[in-house]
Amino acid sequence: MLKRIAISKFKAMCVQLLDEVKKTGKPPLVTRNGEAIALVAPPPPQKTEGWLGCMKDDIKITGDIISPASD
Repeated sequence: MLKRIAISKFKAMCVQLLDEVKKTGKPPLVTRNGEAIALVAPPPPQKTEGWLGCMKDDIKITGDIISPASD
């Protein structure tokens, strides 16, 4: 169940609510006159891969990679 919060309360407590979303990961539903107008969700997790091995699933080596390319 989503936590519902009135827009007036959201404006007054914006920073605290954003900290809570970051901490818990649970998005509150912002309402105006009882009607939902926004869902404040945390961003998706960032991918922290390095560049080494980043193409391992995209490139396939075929043939001899040790010998010179031409004579």
